[in-house]
Amino acid sequence: MRPHHALLVFCAILWAGCSRSNNLVLGRVEATVGTHNVVVTDCYRTSVPPPEKVGEADYRFTPCRDADVLIRKEELVVNGRSYGHLKPNDAVLVDHGVVSINPPA
Repeated sequence: MRPHHALLVFCAILWAGCSRSNNLVLGRVEATVGTHNVVVTDCYRTSVPPPEKVGEADYRFTPCRDADVLIRKEELVVNGRSYGHLKPNDAVLVDHGVVSINPPA
């Protein structure tokens, strides 16, 4: 295989792993969980399971082994630790294990 063909194949693989919801190059995944936009960084997966509705007002998003996001009746729990109640449409960022609610853009 010629070097430029290998480069094209590599670029195609990277492009296929990048979308608004999953950016393999940056290690960033994003999903709407209930009414909340949840972003998780340091997550390098080619496919990410979608959020699950696990109760009447409960949602779970586990895009990576080390990122388990649970929204239980608007209470945010990440990796078993509570981060308090969310307001409708609050955004959540789990950035290398640090949790932020409505982080600056």
